Amino acid sequence: MKQPIACSLLAGVMFVSTVMAADPVCAQAPGTESSERDGARGAAPEVYRIGPEDALLISVWKNDSLTRSVQVRPDGKISLPLLNDVQAAGLTALELRDVLSQKLGAYMPSPEVSVIVSDIRSFKVSVIGEINRPGRVELKSWATVLDVLALAGGFTQFAARSKIVILQPDGKAMKRIPFNYNKALAGEQENFYLRNGDIILVP
Repeated sequence: MKQPIACSLLAGVMFVSTVMAADPVCAQAPGTESSERDGARGAAPEVYRIGPEDALLISVWKNDSLTRSVQVRPDGKISLPLLNDVQAAGLTALELRDVLSQKLGAYMPSPEVSVIVSDIRSFKVSVIGEINRPGRVELKSWATVLDVLALAGGFTQFAARSKIVILQPDGKAMKRIPFNYNKALAGEQENFYLRNGDIILVP
């Protein structure tokens, strides 16, 4: 009987330790689904999802009239012959390829479509407050908080480096994620990857 009790106590300690370690990151993100998303912020996303203003090269094999470069409109759609408006924002290049292949299948047998994101223009974050170059930053690849702060030229002399807040769009609300620059440099806080639309507020 002693062994099951010991195992239960060990499991309990491990659970409490896990919760305590996750608290600083998830304190502003109630709910299981939101907490799971926050837990994955440290790693760059595995796929890129198309967004408004991105430039795409749509190619249909043996059909030059359907092969063209298009830009994703602000409403997230692209315009193509035969298909008119097609939703592109929110999809990966492979997912959009499958959608176009399915739709073109009504006009031709077994269409072979390729989709290439030729220019990323939708991945943008903002930096405001006590920073040397506040404004919107257009990113071409995944970037961490420290990366974007460096791109913004660093802090002014009045910046409260330990009280930075990341404002993240979350539906109709803005989620607040505290970020301590000094602790991040010392390796005591995670220097996580930003998401499209995030705002770094430096008080």
